[in-house]
Amino acid sequence: MTDPISLFDLTGKIACVTGASSGLGLRAAETLLAAGAQVVGVARRESRLAQWQATSGENAAFVVADVADRDNLDRLKASISAPFGAPDIIVHAAGVNLRQTADDVTHEGWDATIALNLSAPFFLSQALVPQMQARGWGRIVNFASLQTFRAFPGGIAYGASKGAIAQLTRAMAEAWSRHGITANAIGPGFFPTELTAPVFADGERAARNAAQTCMNRNGELGDLDGPLLFLCSDASSYVTGQVLMVDGGFMAK
Repeated sequence: MTDPISLFDLTGKIACVTGASSGLGLRAAETLLAAGAQVVGVARRESRLAQWQATSGENAAFVVADVADRDNLDRLKASISAPFGAPDIIVHAAGVNLRQTADDVTHEGWDATIALNLSAPFFLSQALVPQMQARGWGRIVNFASLQTFRAFPGGIAYGASKGAIAQLTRAMAEAWSRHGITANAIGPGFFPTELTAPVFADGERAARNAAQTCMNRNGELGDLDGPLLFLCSDASSYVTGQVLMVDGGFMAK
C-alpha cells in the first residue's frame, strides 16, 4: 500500500502559478513550494514577484507577463519552462473583477474580463499540455467562484467568465485526462484578497457573507492549502472535470 502522506509530496514536480504576485495566487505558489515543487510564478508586477522569490529560495522563479496577451504566448511558454523545465502543474489564479453592473458593462471591460479569466487559462494550458502528455502526468487547476453558480450584483461579466470556467474544466478533462492530465477547479468562497478588498472593507457586508455560510465565517488563506495540494498531487489521480467549492458551505446553505 502506498504511504498516504507521500501522495501529497510534490518533490520533483514543476509548477506554474499565474497571478502569483498576490492573494490566492501567491498563496498557491507558497503552498506548492512547501510541498516540494519547483515553482514559477507569473504576474505583471515584477517587484512583488521578486520579493516572493527572494524569500522563497532556489526552487522559486518568476516571469513578468500578461497571461491574457495571446500574441506573446510562445514567448511566455518558453520563459515559464526556462528555469526548471516544462511544468507538470499549472494553476490559473490570475483574474479580474471590474464589478460593472449590467447596464454599465463596457465592451472593453467585458473583453478584458473574458480574456484574463477564461481565455488565458485555456490557451496557456493548451500551450503547456504537450509536455505533460509526453510525461503521461499533469495537473491543471482553474479558479472558479461562487459566481460560477450564483448571480451577484455587479458581476455579470465576471460571473459569465466563471460560469464558463466550470464547462472549460470539464472540457479540458474530456480532452486531456486520457493522457494522465487531470483538470479540476477550485471555487473559493469569500477570502481576503486584493480582488475582494471592497467586500471586506465593508464590515457589515463581510459579516453578512459569513452568516450565509454553514461555518459562520469567511475564508482564511490557509483554508485553500489542502484542497489545492490535493488537486495538484497524486492524491487526486482519479479526480478530473470537477469543481471543488471551498466556501465554508455557502453553496450548501
